[in-house]
Amino acid sequence: MVHKTLVSRRAFLATATSSTATELLAMSSVNKLNAQSTRQSTGAARPTIWSKEYWAKKADLSLYVFRKRMGDPAIDAVLRPALFLAHGSSVSSRPTFDLHVAGHDNDYSLMDKFAEYGFDVWTMDFEGYGRSPQMSGNSDIPTGAEDLKAASQIILRETGQAGFHLYGESSGALRAGVFAMNNPERVRRLVLVAFTWTGQGSPTLAKRSESVEYYRTHNRRPRDRNMIRSIFTRDQPGTSDPAVAEAMADAELQFGDSVPTGTYLDMTTKLPLVDPTKLKVPVMIARGEFDGIATEDDLLNFFKKLPLPDREFVVLPGAAHSIALGTNRRQFWHVMRSFLEMPARLELTTGRSSAERNVKRHLGR
Repeated sequence: MVHKTLVSRRAFLATATSSTATELLAMSSVNKLNAQSTRQSTGAARPTIWSKEYWAKKADLSLYVFRKRMGDPAIDAVLRPALFLAHGSSVSSRPTFDLHVAGHDNDYSLMDKFAEYGFDVWTMDFEGYGRSPQMSGNSDIPTGAEDLKAASQIILRETGQAGFHLYGESSGALRAGVFAMNNPERVRRLVLVAFTWTGQGSPTLAKRSESVEYYRTHNRRPRDRNMIRSIFTRDQPGTSDPAVAEAMADAELQFGDSVPTGTYLDMTTKLPLVDPTKLKVPVMIARGEFDGIATEDDLLNFFKKLPLPDREFVVLPGAAHSIALGTNRRQFWHVMRSFLEMPARLELTTGRSSAERNVKRHLGR
């Protein structure tokens, strides 16, 4: 089935029952958990946003992990669906997803916004970024996928949830896609933002290719305030508030003036890295109208090859590469939240999904 949304030039949506009982339980649990959150918020005083830092072990490395949700879980027993956010190539986790801009309260913190929606929100600094250690490697896409695997163990330990929603932005979308291919049982729903598949026709990647020999011979590249500003201006100036770039630079540059080269090298020499036919989870692809990291045709070709009909393709008008920090970010919040809270499809004949019937049959009921 094809549907149009008010916020996109083209959006495709089709949902179908999973062939496994596992997916039904994961999807239905999201709705139950959100319903619990809603019921609680109508009772006593609404809990405030709680946060905590963790360290994920990957061999001898300790990687920085950060979490936000409504209410301290030691006091507030409501179990909330976990959502993990994977950052891109040039800026670490909290300046990307927990950014606070003067005069805007929490209006630019994706973590705060989805915590308010009822999610248990997580993120991490990939190896070589932010608070995580800089090692001898270049923190490429496969390394980032392994970092996600290490962080997923903390989510399981702290929440008891084996599966979580996974959001990846730019090269973080590639890392998230590789992780989802290799660990489909851990991913409930996958959101790929500012994603690229083959890279064909991408003006951004064509420009980066001019420096490919530098990426081959260096494990880190310079990253200054002007480079951070360019994230918001290179495709279409005016799609974001200039104050956002300044706030991000202030928050990020405390971690130094360089970042790893691995994702840039992979994106200019090794694409495609994600095989759509191997993504056995529901997927949403979201791109800004002016995003130069990939062409719409490249992404649509990827979308058509996804094996599950539970999928969405959304183009956000008036947005460029950084959708979640752009002027029209509220449109993105809307479509992402709707995708994550999508109810399971029911069979028309019985009002019960085939996956649910499989569960009942397995339990002998």
